[in-house]
Amino acid sequence: MFGSFKEQVNRSSEHRVIESVCEWLQQGESVWFCTIVKTWGASPRPAGSLLAFHPEFGIVGSLSGGCIEEALIRQLASSTQSEVRIQCPFTYEYEITLDDKVRYSLPCGGQLTILVEHLTADSSTLLHFSSILEALNERRLVRRRVALDDGDMTILASGGDNVGAAVELSTDAVVSSLGPSFKMLILGAGEVSRYVAQMANTVDFSVTICEPRESYLKGFQPDHVSVVQCLPDDLIREQFSDPYCAILALAHDPRVDDMALLEATKTPAFYVGAMGSLRTTRARVVRLASLGCATEELNKLHAPIGFDIGSKKPAEIAISILAEVLAERHRFVAAK
Repeated sequence: MFGSFKEQVNRSSEHRVIESVCEWLQQGESVWFCTIVKTWGASPRPAGSLLAFHPEFGIVGSLSGGCIEEALIRQLASSTQSEVRIQCPFTYEYEITLDDKVRYSLPCGGQLTILVEHLTADSSTLLHFSSILEALNERRLVRRRVALDDGDMTILASGGDNVGAAVELSTDAVVSSLGPSFKMLILGAGEVSRYVAQMANTVDFSVTICEPRESYLKGFQPDHVSVVQCLPDDLIREQFSDPYCAILALAHDPRVDDMALLEATKTPAFYVGAMGSLRTTRARVVRLASLGCATEELNKLHAPIGFDIGSKKPAEIAISILAEVLAERHRFVAAK
C-alpha cells in the first residue's frame, strides 16, 4: 500500500487557471483572462492573481471575495465580441466600496487594476499558454509579457528563480511571473503530521508524508495526502529539492529526522524545520555537524519548529507549525 511514491498534486489557484485556459482553447473556445497588475490598500488578493471566465463554463480563479468578479463578469458578458476585440487588452480599475464590504462580508478595502485579455483559440495563443502550463508542470518559473497596444504575447527567459516582482506594469506592457505550486514533505506519521497535512492542503500545498517505520503506518490514512514508506533522503533529492518546497521533520526519531535533514539542508527549499525541544534541538545540531552538515546549512533549520504558543495539543502545535511555514512562504514570494 505504501511501497511506491505516487505524488498527490494539489495545484495552486493560478496553476488551475492556466490549465483551464489551455483546456478551453483546445476546445476552440475564446476565453477571458484577467490578471491583477496593481493594488492599493488592503486588497483581498495580491498582484499576479489570475481569473479565467467563459460564459458557458464559468469562472476559475479569484480576484476578490466576490464583488470584483461579479462587476467584471457583468461588464464582460454585456460587451459584444467585436467591441471587446477593439479595446483588448485593457485595464479595469476597481475600488472596493463600503457597500461592497458589507454586501460581501469583506474584511478589507482597497483598489485594484486588472489587466483583461480576450483570448481567441488560434494556434499562437494555444502555444503560448501550453508553454506556460508545461513550465509549471515541470516546476519552472515563467514570465509572460503582454503588449498593451496590440495584445502581443511573448514568453521571456527567466534567468533562474529570481525574476523580480510578480507583475511589472509599464506604459507599453505588462510582465507577469508565474511559479510552480508549493509542495510539502512531512517526515513521520503521527497526530501532528495528520493535522499539518490536513491544513496545508487547504492553503495550496501538495502534501506527502514519508514514514519508513511500518508500525506507524497501520491505520494511518489521511485524506488527500500521499503517504509513502521509504527512506527520506532519496525522496528529498528526487522530489523535494527546489525552492518551492517545505520539508518538515516531525518523526521525533533521529533515525528518520537526521537522515532527512542532512539532505534537506543542502536543498534550496524555502523552509526546513524539525520538531523537538530546545534540548533536543541542541543535540540534533551537534549530531548533524558531526555528520558533515555545514554551518550555513544548519542556519537554514527552523528548530524548534513552529511558533512558541505554549501548547502540547497536536492540533494546536500543527497550527503553530503551519503559521511559521506560511510566514516563510510569504517572505519567499515577496522576495521574488
